[in-house]
Amino acid sequence: MTDPTYTPPRVWKWEAASGGKFASINRPVAGATHDKELPVGEHALQLYSLATPNGMKATILLEELLEAGHAGAEYDAWLVTIGEGEQFGTGFVEVNPNSKIPALLDRGMDPSLRVFESGSILLYLAEKFGAFLPTDPAGRTECLNWLFWQMASAPFVGGGFGHFFAYAPEKYEYPINRYTMETKRLLDVLDRQLADHRYVAGDEYTIADIANWPWFGQIVRGEVYEGAAEFLDAGGYRNVARWAGEIFARPAVQRGRRVNRTWGDLTEQLHERHAASDFQDRTADRLGADGDR
Repeated sequence: MTDPTYTPPRVWKWEAASGGKFASINRPVAGATHDKELPVGEHALQLYSLATPNGMKATILLEELLEAGHAGAEYDAWLVTIGEGEQFGTGFVEVNPNSKIPALLDRGMDPSLRVFESGSILLYLAEKFGAFLPTDPAGRTECLNWLFWQMASAPFVGGGFGHFFAYAPEKYEYPINRYTMETKRLLDVLDRQLADHRYVAGDEYTIADIANWPWFGQIVRGEVYEGAAEFLDAGGYRNVARWAGEIFARPAVQRGRRVNRTWGDLTEQLHERHAASDFQDRTADRLGADGDR
């Protein structure tokens, strides 16, 4: 148990693991821990990721681009098992020095161009293909407002609420209350916006929706942090629920959410994605639970 009389030292030192689900990979320094080159496929776009809410953003957008007819958006998606520390390999750190998924390498550029942080990847791909980002100044600005709103919100929802509600080794009332309050406030912000708009940034489906859905859409649908939807009374955010259901029904979203997934129903797991046919031929139920691993 945590000592209730704990007083922070004047200078913090890393002397023990913090506990919880991700204790084995959390550390206060950056950089690689081992040598490991990244695999490279045949397409220009190489994605290294896992189907967390942040990782899902990139695969959903890539699938939306392909559905819209942008053949240049074909990609190879490689699984990065963050629980095993694969994000600390030298190859991955070269693409993302922050050692977080998703990370994208555009080998169609000379020299190859690295893109890291999920919001940067969404913006890069939207601009590269001229899709899912309004071109008029007002529409573009509103879309980016909500894109960066989500970037700012994620640490409160994931690292805050999600961590202390679902992953911390013990249940602590103060942080759970603190981050529950903020998560509910954010849901209310989004619910009010969606009361007057079909999509997050207006009447057009954009990268603002693709950024927000894996977090807030999945929360209200009960697909992240077991028990969180009930705990947050997510059903009360009716506009968010309406929007979340509409986005979920999109075929590209259905595909994108399955890429680099390693949990749940085996039919929903596509550990690696190298061609459109993989959704029929290479899901974990067809290859076995270990897939390509």
